[in-house]
Amino acid sequence: MSRTSWYAILALAVLASLVPPTYAQQPPYIGYVYPAGGRQGSAFQVTLGGQSQDNITRVYVSGSGVQARLIEYNKRLSNQEIGLLNEQLKDLRVLSKKRQAGAVSNLMTRLQKLIGGHVNQPASASLVNQTVAEVTIASDAAPGPREIRVGAPRGFSNPLVFMVGQWPELTAPPAPVTQLAVLGKEGQSLRRKPRGGAEGGDMMTMSAMMGSAGVQSDVDDEEARLEIPCTVNGQITPGSVDRFRFTARKGQRLAIAVKARELIPYMADAVPGWFQPVLVLSDARGREVAYDDDYLFKPDPVILCEIPEDGEYRLAIHDAIFRGREDFVYRLSIGEAPFVTSLFPLGGPAGVATTFEVKGWNLAQARVAPATNAATPGVHRLVVRGRDGLLSDPVPYACDTLPECLEQEPNNDKRHAQRINLPVIVNGRIAEPGDLDLFRFDGRTGDTVVAEVVARRLDSPLDAVIKLTDAAGNCIAFNDDTEDAASGLNTHHADAYLRARLPTNAVYYVQIGDTQHKGGEAYAYRLRISPPQADFALRVVPSSVAIRGKGSASLSVYAFRKDGFTGPIKLTLQNPPPGFEMDNAWLKGTQAMTRVNLKTTLGETPEPVNLTIMGSATNALGPFMRAAVPAEDRMQAFLWRHLVPAQELNACVFRPPRQQKDELPKPKAVTPTPSVTPKPAAPK
Repeated sequence: MSRTSWYAILALAVLASLVPPTYAQQPPYIGYVYPAGGRQGSAFQVTLGGQSQDNITRVYVSGSGVQARLIEYNKRLSNQEIGLLNEQLKDLRVLSKKRQAGAVSNLMTRLQKLIGGHVNQPASASLVNQTVAEVTIASDAAPGPREIRVGAPRGFSNPLVFMVGQWPELTAPPAPVTQLAVLGKEGQSLRRKPRGGAEGGDMMTMSAMMGSAGVQSDVDDEEARLEIPCTVNGQITPGSVDRFRFTARKGQRLAIAVKARELIPYMADAVPGWFQPVLVLSDARGREVAYDDDYLFKPDPVILCEIPEDGEYRLAIHDAIFRGREDFVYRLSIGEAPFVTSLFPLGGPAGVATTFEVKGWNLAQARVAPATNAATPGVHRLVVRGRDGLLSDPVPYACDTLPECLEQEPNNDKRHAQRINLPVIVNGRIAEPGDLDLFRFDGRTGDTVVAEVVARRLDSPLDAVIKLTDAAGNCIAFNDDTEDAASGLNTHHADAYLRARLPTNAVYYVQIGDTQHKGGEAYAYRLRISPPQADFALRVVPSSVAIRGKGSASLSVYAFRKDGFTGPIKLTLQNPPPGFEMDNAWLKGTQAMTRVNLKTTLGETPEPVNLTIMGSATNALGPFMRAAVPAEDRMQAFLWRHLVPAQELNACVFRPPRQQKDELPKPKAVTPTPSVTPKPAAPK
């Protein structure tokens, strides 16, 4: 075969498998990232599965200390394209025997990967397009959650959670595309997981001892050995159970925690709408030591266990009903890490130093970080630093401008009800099962009183119920659960709220308890009893916007009004970056949503630009402002929709490529040559 034919085959193979469309019509979408994090000071590859990724040009991680570089893109191929690639692969095998060229070998590997990963009927068509990137995390990068997105000329994708960890990490090879389960042939979609060898650095594969690369394994038959402490990255495929073995000492206080729903809060086509992991810890003889399928009210399980004796232990993780797919991603951490089980109080006055009572696991030498004396009104995060500088997961607490007090026991009945003056925020807890807390105040005829519990929104397991009564015990108002649409990660809105007009001058009582009569040191609450505090919260959707060069684009802004607030809200762009502006918009009366128009004078932006939209209004105390929190509109289990908060509102200005016009080229104009009468020849 001639050199020309050889290069022609290579070109055809590359064109058939790698060339994307010239222009994507919508921003990209990512449904999962795997692994969903890594250790400080490491570099590793991640796979981002989604759709509309044809023109991916970059990968972006929020915050400092983390960089990402695009490596390759694997689009979903049709059966016709797979057939063409198979033919080209046969030709390349013949050529590779004659010419041991590196280019042929590399391309054959690439083709084999594309063909081997092809699934004719995938379980989810929205996950089959895959982008591969290399992520580098600096050794001094702050640990905790970040956001990862992919970018194309038409803008950036939705964000997904990406964690920066502190422990050594182990990562299994990415799971292949899951086959659609067909009635009567469900076994064809079960337990497809690749084996592979260890990668460099800290990112070791859990299947390093499971055999040669590329072979499918039934993971139920394998156990991966762990050296604790560590973090394991894995994916659960249909019917699979991931099993691990480790050695532990008697008295070790292990915190075994899974992040799964925290990584991907909602799945549109799964019931109950997320991956529901189950953890089982057994000893070497198979006797169960601990089990958990959720932690308090959260779907992600946590096992807090003191090891009973020296020896080997086994840990298994699987889905509660043995579902699985590429986006059933988890991060499993195991070791003697600090873990906060309760915080009291759940907040304090803004700008005032608050002393917290922190209970939990491995906190003997722990300290709270950072200080909270400068906190502004709103919800903040507190972390605990344990031994060796390890940080706990962040715990939310709230700050407010209203007067505050602590609950004082005994206050279980009217005779011992705690007297309060309005307005006030009471920091208390339902200390034991069946406990009730009562508070009394003096009310006047016609006054409107609001009682609001903030507990579940601050990660308390309390399922609050409140009741407003008069001195004779007559019920004036009662509430169990009230939905807060601004709390996009809660599906059980367990915080209670009531608003009532007092009928006469008298003493009134507010009673709070747990709906299921549970209690304990973790069942803390913040109870606001006050006249209505006119306020609102804002969400802006989506969390990224693409604007055509020197053009405009729109975003949706949602308002969640509080305590009956009906005043107008003015929306503006705060401290707009150079080249950006926004038309002033208003939310009037009870209006819950409006569109805002962003404009730019820029032709293109090399990096995403962070924007902040503010809402300003006036209540009885004067003017006030609230920032619009970026969010993504996500569906849960085919039906319910939630606004999931994001860290950043990104704007990208793009310059679209020139479009080729489907028309025949115009004929070139021909300049006529002037006629010239020939001169008669000169006589000789």
